[in-house]
Amino acid sequence: MKVPTRWRVSRICKAFVWRAALAIAATAPGVAAAALGGDVSSIEADRVHMKAMLVRTESGLFTVHQMRTASGTTVRELVSASGVVFAVSWKGPFLPDLRQTLGEYFPIYQAAPRTGRTGHSHFAVRRADLVVLSLGHPRAFSGLAYVPKLVPAGVSIDQLQ
Repeated sequence: MKVPTRWRVSRICKAFVWRAALAIAATAPGVAAAALGGDVSSIEADRVHMKAMLVRTESGLFTVHQMRTASGTTVRELVSASGVVFAVSWKGPFLPDLRQTLGEYFPIYQAAPRTGRTGHSHFAVRRADLVVLSLGHPRAFSGLAYVPKLVPAGVSIDQLQ
């Protein structure tokens, strides 16, 4: 049985539209998010994107915005007194969306060579403008990403976890 030409064209057009939409979604900047280096005013966009509950904790030198997703992953965004997200950490059964979490630093993270012990369960990116440390395996991930120049004076890296 021969398939009508109109049906084949329609199917091809739908496939093209879906592929184009996925390509745009993958490469276009998303909603403003309080990603690494971003502004505190958009943390709510992250919470909505992650479908998470938000708990805010003040410390002397920075504020922690902790989000727990329905899947059990906790993402902490550390915000300086000037309102800039200078570090992000995560822990849980699933990795967070690193494209969203790292924001403008994601391309640097993608392109950077991994240092230290790399492999399935560990990787590290150590650069002057970005540090990402991640470890884990399925159902148990944790990590930390920070921008050294944005870390407030008096804050040690140990405080970021």
